[in-house]
Amino acid sequence: MSRIPKKVVDRFVTSIPKFQKVLKVAKDRDINESDTVEILTDILETVFGYDKYLELTSEYAIRGRYCDIAVKIDDKVQFIMEAKAVGIDLKENHIRQAVDYAANHGVQWVILTNGLAWRLYRLRFEKPINYDLVHSFDFSAINPRKEKDQECLFLISREGLDKDAREEFYGKVQIVNRFIIGNLILAEPVLKLIKRELRKLSEGIKVEFQEIEQIVRSEVIRRNLVEGEDAEKAQARVARFYKKASTSRRQKRLRRREEESPASSDHKQSISLSDRLLEESNDSSQSTTQQNNSSDRK
Repeated sequence: MSRIPKKVVDRFVTSIPKFQKVLKVAKDRDINESDTVEILTDILETVFGYDKYLELTSEYAIRGRYCDIAVKIDDKVQFIMEAKAVGIDLKENHIRQAVDYAANHGVQWVILTNGLAWRLYRLRFEKPINYDLVHSFDFSAINPRKEKDQECLFLISREGLDKDAREEFYGKVQIVNRFIIGNLILAEPVLKLIKRELRKLSEGIKVEFQEIEQIVRSEVIRRNLVEGEDAEKAQARVARFYKKASTSRRQKRLRRREEESPASSDHKQSISLSDRLLEESNDSSQSTTQQNNSSDRK
């Protein structure tokens, strides 16, 4: 992830403890959703660095319904925030509702929160509309002095938007996950490596490739990592990677062969100067001998 500016880290360190106390009091008093939205607006301004009056709005209407908070930069909505009262547990139907609002206006990022639990989602404009949970955290457990916690806060911050931190993090999530890793383990190069190491471990024992694959698939990796829609996408991505790598290696081998086997017309250019001089000297000697023999016959 991009380096977090010191001023942002300092802001996290000074402001997080204050709002952790505020949210605790709010939950103890069981405040309503409207008051929770007011606290969230203060958090977005004081912790995450947004201009309260220019970049945050609750007047953003989608199909006749106003969202709780929209983060709008240069006339473009960057986040739609769906807020629930601090005492309400977040549920699946809450994000579905927020996703519907965002999808109807082409907004790709949604935050679902009750102030304590924060969930960051990214929409996939497919048919039907789908979404990924990119990150989640508990605001009350955040330690603003820890680098890992600073990174999760930076995803939502004003400065994080400028550095495209959320897209960078999403790209990492797409690669470093259990589905990709599970299918990498089942890839042929990895299984061949396991086979080679098993032979070293038990010298003289014959191990078949298919036997290793079957054990890994059925006994080592959980079934849901290699079955289902997410697993199929991961498998396709891994397959594309190895196909591209194989093509690249094949092209390199062909180039090496061409370099090692130059055309006959380039033969004199490929041999050393010393060898060329010897060849030319031999050709000259042969020519002189032929001329002398011809003179003798006359």
